[in-house]
Amino acid sequence: MIGVTKTAGGEVALTERAARPVRAGQVRLEVKAAGVCGTDVHIAAGEYAAEPPVTMGHEISGTVVEAGEGVDPAWLGQRVACETYFSACEACRMCRSGRRNLCPDRRSLGSFEDGGFASSVVVPALNLHPVPDHVGDEDAVLFEPLACVTQCLLDPARVSAGDRVLVIGPGAMGLLSVQVALAAGAQVTCLGLPADVRRLAVAERMGATTATDVEPEAYDTVVECSGAAGGISTALRAVRRGGRHVQVGISGREVTMAFDTVLYKELEVSSGFASTPASWRRALDLVARRQVDLAGLVTHTLPLERWEEAFALVGSPAAIKVALRP
Repeated sequence: MIGVTKTAGGEVALTERAARPVRAGQVRLEVKAAGVCGTDVHIAAGEYAAEPPVTMGHEISGTVVEAGEGVDPAWLGQRVACETYFSACEACRMCRSGRRNLCPDRRSLGSFEDGGFASSVVVPALNLHPVPDHVGDEDAVLFEPLACVTQCLLDPARVSAGDRVLVIGPGAMGLLSVQVALAAGAQVTCLGLPADVRRLAVAERMGATTATDVEPEAYDTVVECSGAAGGISTALRAVRRGGRHVQVGISGREVTMAFDTVLYKELEVSSGFASTPASWRRALDLVARRQVDLAGLVTHTLPLERWEEAFALVGSPAAIKVALRP
């Protein structure tokens, strides 16, 4: 099959790869759409760990078309989104405490095992989550990033009713963070650049206020979704004394910042790497109860052959979420 591949030579290209057989406990998904994540751009640039050659893509929406031995046949024909792990050791302290995302031997789709930038992908049945009927195939690629956001903000809770929350960066992760914080009862401001006028308008429609400049020491929690050094510095400046800094965005490189600010202001600094089964349950529940709306956040859907254009759109003020469709 044809897939967008991080090749053994280190470049990214559209290549033909053998389809993986379906083993016991696994299913094959016919990929309907796969979101292009900032992590994919970091993998392409060599800024995020990967084991090439590997088909990229981990934000996957698809239909189960084949089930391996031991898999409930009721999954066949179901529309699903899936967690990103292909395997974890299941024996370490992290796995045994339900935090497979932190397993040192975890192998993830799209970086260490073939992912969803192809016509089909093989995943463990353990990863599957049914997509609600009211969520379209393309919108369903946002379940994985939403689960990452709920991991950062709700496990444990870093946003409470009545909090003043600043979300930095009006991309997909930022706009999902806006909705999760609003669902928790917070007063939310979304911060962007002047060029982000279209994306900030989406935040306003969600119920947030918007800004292109920051009010110092004014927020109980700052959720940093840009991954940019300037965004992180702004977050440390904007959070109140004794407040919380939640890092959602990935920088992909070392960042210089005034880290003594954490000490001087007695800040709580937290994050969340990928997702857990608990954060997926929270994400699915928020969508099922219509407290988070995924519709309209996928602004560009391109065929696999136009993957370079799709990658270039990631982070652009013209796009929120970009997806590839076989």
